[in-house]
Amino acid sequence: MWKPFRTVAVLGAGVMGSQIAAHLANAGLTVHLLDLAAETGKKNDLVEASFKKALKLSPPILFTEKTARRIILGNFDEHFHRLAEVDWAIEAVVENLEIKQQLMERLESVVREDTVISTNTSGLPIGAIANGRSDAFRKRFLGTHFFNPPRYLKLLELIPTPDTDPQVLQRMQWFGRLHLGKGVVMAKDTPNFIANRIGMYVTMQGIRALTEEGYTIEEVDTLTGTIAGRPKSGTFRTIDLVGLDTLVYVAKHLYPAIPHDESREILRVPELLDKLVKAKALGTKTGQGFYKKQGKEILSLNRETLTYEPAKPLNLGDIDAIAKIRDLGDRLRALYRDPGRAGAFFRRSTLEMLGYCARRIPEIANSPAEIDRAMRWGFNWELGPFEIWDALGFDVILADMEAAGIVVPGWVEKMRYEGITGFYRTEIGKHQGAEREVCRGEACFTSGVVMSDRGPILLETPTDEIHLGVIKADSNRTLWQNPEAALLDLGDGVVLYEFRSKGNTVSQKVIEGLAEVLDLLETREFRGMVIGNGSANFSAGANLAEMGMAAQSGNFDAIANLLVKFQNLMQRIQYFPKPIVAAVQGRALGGGCEVVMACPQVVAAAESYIGLVELGVGLIPAGGGTTRMTIWAAQRAATDSPGDIAPFLKQVFETIGMAKVSNSAYEAQELGFLSPQARIVMNGDRLLFVAKEEVLRLDREGYTPPPERKAFMVLGRPARAMLEHGAYILQQGGFISEYDRYLANRLAYVMTGGDLSVPSLVDENYLLQLEREVFVPLLSQPKTQERIAHMLETKKPLRN
Repeated sequence: MWKPFRTVAVLGAGVMGSQIAAHLANAGLTVHLLDLAAETGKKNDLVEASFKKALKLSPPILFTEKTARRIILGNFDEHFHRLAEVDWAIEAVVENLEIKQQLMERLESVVREDTVISTNTSGLPIGAIANGRSDAFRKRFLGTHFFNPPRYLKLLELIPTPDTDPQVLQRMQWFGRLHLGKGVVMAKDTPNFIANRIGMYVTMQGIRALTEEGYTIEEVDTLTGTIAGRPKSGTFRTIDLVGLDTLVYVAKHLYPAIPHDESREILRVPELLDKLVKAKALGTKTGQGFYKKQGKEILSLNRETLTYEPAKPLNLGDIDAIAKIRDLGDRLRALYRDPGRAGAFFRRSTLEMLGYCARRIPEIANSPAEIDRAMRWGFNWELGPFEIWDALGFDVILADMEAAGIVVPGWVEKMRYEGITGFYRTEIGKHQGAEREVCRGEACFTSGVVMSDRGPILLETPTDEIHLGVIKADSNRTLWQNPEAALLDLGDGVVLYEFRSKGNTVSQKVIEGLAEVLDLLETREFRGMVIGNGSANFSAGANLAEMGMAAQSGNFDAIANLLVKFQNLMQRIQYFPKPIVAAVQGRALGGGCEVVMACPQVVAAAESYIGLVELGVGLIPAGGGTTRMTIWAAQRAATDSPGDIAPFLKQVFETIGMAKVSNSAYEAQELGFLSPQARIVMNGDRLLFVAKEEVLRLDREGYTPPPERKAFMVLGRPARAMLEHGAYILQQGGFISEYDRYLANRLAYVMTGGDLSVPSLVDENYLLQLEREVFVPLLSQPKTQERIAHMLETKKPLRN
């Protein structure tokens, strides 16, 4: 097993350098962030200004504010000697080959003999950057291409040179996946590597559709957005976010670098882009590019006049019906068969893109899987190009390519000749890509086509010797299910309870299913249970549609009964005799957060956004969330003295009252949503594996549930008056509405013990009863019903 890096240097504090440093600090490393010394003033002025600017980026680049303490700023003049103590040095200076080579020469004179050196260049030849360096230096040198923003985009392209030591490369793969949470792809030292090479081609396809094929900006973005399994920003909103000047810069450097590319003419910078860059219409950074926001209206570019005008209606036939198809494979097939303009665009662009990707093997990658992963992890596509090909039908696409005169490379023809009718052995499912990773604790296996000296072969083979650990939920191992939940066998006596409701909401069926499953868990020879799923988000919270309908019909008794059942289930989970572990990732909001808080142990992906957001829909947390947060405040205090507890109670009151959602799992610990004992994993793909291992560990140790909280301190009316005064000040300052203040007062009533006049010891059931007393009447309030209806309609909170 390789030794993890502990100290790293990032050379260059620009947009990428600062963000790479931030993500390394997120991963627990000590980071030296160095840049040029300022010519006037303090020599650290440049690096300090750059890092201060990076800290203002949205979404935030750090897991918590305290994470910044791991980043030590410096300059090349005064602090270059610090590199003698680092395990890894990353170059991220200006894209100038001579400057990078000079920096490498200086690096070699300072760093240890075992320090790994890498470059984050996105366009320069990796091998050329190390020219002139010793053999020992070149053995531990490679390209490490992070994608922007490094915290949020999973892709890390590793680009070895012919001199790179295989052991160094394997260590980087291991560390990138396990400790940085990255999806690592092996790229070749070719212009723009894998993802940007394909991404640039696809982007230029979209621009060509606008300038030559009569499609509008909105039509192209619709057809290259979520309907096709890509981000909702589509083509032109993405260009605006990246910056038109950046796109032009990359394209102008790429075009002359690939004279052998048979399709490079599409990569020539269009005249329209040059005009927009000259006009300083660079996208989001200048307020206008292909789109321009004017007041609350989004205008789009008229490519003829270079002025902005309201969007025109889409002329894409029955595109809405296709967009409503939930399964991506079915949706792509429907779009491909569409007889109108939408289908014509999708067929032409897809066939050309797939042909281009196929012709790039083995130039830029050795297998379709590497290109697929690069596009999924670097551009957030749901399926990569060859997964799309499989979804549409291998033979169908091949025949249509030939009919369209698209050149098909020999290795694809050989696949057909040898009877291989797909790039992957397994079928594409709704919740995972076409590849199947079978991780048995030792190694990851991927079924797919790989290139060998004999041409394409389809086999299942270890991709590396990396101890990653991944479990995919397998519906073939279902032990129990209802329409919105299921119990799956994870093996070794561990089961998984999986939400399957829309948005993974805590619906009535999910609650009923959980009660049944706990009965099974208690009576059968299971060792414990994981609550989680393979979706992007753990749970969006309570099923507001069910709740809103019950409130509108006045069926408050049914709501009260369901609330009692939910509270009892949360308590049962908390004190269950076998270990129950929550595996949380993405959003865990409202009732979903309460499920997480009820579990005695939690394994959380670092990118977990957890919060009790009920006040946003006119309610308070009543599934034990208010109770557990009140207990957390009391436990944090040094004593049971009201003066010690009050500051923590105020913090909790503000957290719930402002519907704060954590920026990461680490911040969720700071806010009280996760315990300090929660396991946090950087790579979300490992979540179920680690959760299962946690169940097994707890079982082996002789699991004992946490002791019941029979007595904890609540502060009574004096503290309630303090909290209510805080809400009054916020309302008077215009920060919250009058109804927000009313809700805050009801929350304060529960958190301080209701009508208790003095600080008193109470048990959990006392506060749970208060939660119910406040929650059910709130549902009858017109303003709460307005908030619920608005959230269901717009997906945004209403502050009425």
